Amino acid sequence: MSSVTEVFEQMRARLSPEKAQKINASYLFQIGGENGEKWCVDLTKKADWVTQGDMPDAPQCTITINKPEDWVALATGKMNPTMAFMQGKIKVKGDMSLALKLQSLLS
Repeated sequence: MSSVTEVFEQMRARLSPEKAQKINASYLFQIGGENGEKWCVDLTKKADWVTQGDMPDAPQCTITINKPEDWVALATGKMNPTMAFMQGKIKVKGDMSLALKLQSLLS
């Protein structure tokens, strides 16, 4: 995986109704900062969980990552999520416990 789009396409391919129902949350990813790409992962729906663009409703958890390459590194396991958060590379707004569930979306 080498691009933000590829990471989300892989996520889309790995999701199943069972996994979506288990997590049952909505996420907004702001990759490249607040003015960068936006991706929605809405696991409260029955299908079509991963879409590009803003969310129509307020997400339960918003993840902001300023550098696209940091998102790719996180998604591919090359960057430790806890360290990235502590270093300010990841910002989380909303339900922090939902951010902890992200690893299951990426694997």
